[in-house]
Amino acid sequence: MSSGHSTEDGTIHRHVLLLNASYEPLTTLPLRRAILLVLREKAEVVHGDAAGAVLHSATAALSVPSVIRLRRYIRVPYRRRVPLTRVALMRRDSHHCAYCGKKAETIDHVIPRSRGGPHVWENVVASCKPCNHRKADRLLDELGWELNVTPTVPRGLHWRLINGEQHGDPQWAPYMARVAA
Repeated sequence: MSSGHSTEDGTIHRHVLLLNASYEPLTTLPLRRAILLVLREKAEVVHGDAAGAVLHSATAALSVPSVIRLRRYIRVPYRRRVPLTRVALMRRDSHHCAYCGKKAETIDHVIPRSRGGPHVWENVVASCKPCNHRKADRLLDELGWELNVTPTVPRGLHWRLINGEQHGDPQWAPYMARVAA
């Protein structure tokens, strides 16, 4: 299927909110994956694209989904720790440098890896390029610096919805509010 104006309106790069059968938000999916779930009858469309975009094939037309719901309930396994990714780290630190508070573009290990610092949530922060470059492989006390925040492991179900803020659709709001509560 193609969307006709896929590159102009961003249809192909769009994300879709996936709900469990109980309407609990599970994650966000690329549009292509969401369409496959709907076509295979594993999910149903709850909300179509607000603009009414439609995908066409030689034999069918399908509304571009914004929110889909699994037809069968899946049990979500409890995850002890949220995976440490660059996107999740920037979200945790609100895209602000942990050293100076300016816009962060990189990540930094508080105790440098070259000095045995682990790659874990409690040792990694968002950083602007100038601070990251100045700090290099030194410890904070060697520079007389302090962190503006204490790096911690993020907790809560909403961390599964990491793309929710970047690709959010106003139609997702009622389901995202359930996670935040």
